[in-house]
Amino acid sequence: MITYEYPFNERIRTLLRLEDLYEKFVFFLYQEHPQQHHIALSTIFEMLEVAGRADLKSDLLQELERQKQTLLGFKTNPNVETERLNAVLADVDRSSAALMAAQGKTGQNVRDNEWLMSIRGRTIIPGGACEFDLPSYYAWQQHSAQQRFNDISNWFAPLAPLFDAIGVVLRLLRESGRSSKTIAQAGNYQQMLQGKVYQMLRLTIDQNLGAIPEISANKYMLWVRFTSQDGDMKPKSYENDVPFELTLCNF
Repeated sequence: MITYEYPFNERIRTLLRLEDLYEKFVFFLYQEHPQQHHIALSTIFEMLEVAGRADLKSDLLQELERQKQTLLGFKTNPNVETERLNAVLADVDRSSAALMAAQGKTGQNVRDNEWLMSIRGRTIIPGGACEFDLPSYYAWQQHSAQQRFNDISNWFAPLAPLFDAIGVVLRLLRESGRSSKTIAQAGNYQQMLQGKVYQMLRLTIDQNLGAIPEISANKYMLWVRFTSQDGDMKPKSYENDVPFELTLCNF
């Protein structure tokens, strides 16, 4: 099975993009080749571009506090697993405290490092990080894999509370949805949302069908059109019925 996610607003779109960058960063950080560590470092620069909104930190703190108050309301519900609820509340408190303790603007430590900024300025140019353009960076790439790992980890460390908070918020959002099984007749599906506000859609489908969802939505209507790819990867309409699982998520 393969799951596709669709954000209903710019805030969730930003969080999903940052989550995707974080997963890419972690993968390449734990590799050993200098070129792989180059991608890990470049990904930090991409994170700064996406996380540049000044209110992202405050948005996350407000959301975590709102989730905390909602979860506390379940404490008196006898049908709720107390141990699991307390574990989630502990995650929210830990994440919120770490984010609140983070000083300064997101990624300011990287922006204040002239050497890193010189690398950032060259990486936006195709082929701009060659050894003749950045000899000091090339020299750093010759360090041991462990040394490069330690350096990149230290540069990323001030960003860690932000990404921990993003992980908690998105996990709570995903767990808030209720799934339903449905069928797209001849590859097309529509659903009236009747003005109800959702944050994210999750669509799970058997990847062996070869059907790819193209999703669009507003507060009134949800559309899903399935396509497939031919030999040259050009999309074409999927004309058969498509069974899939739909989850609409909202805090």
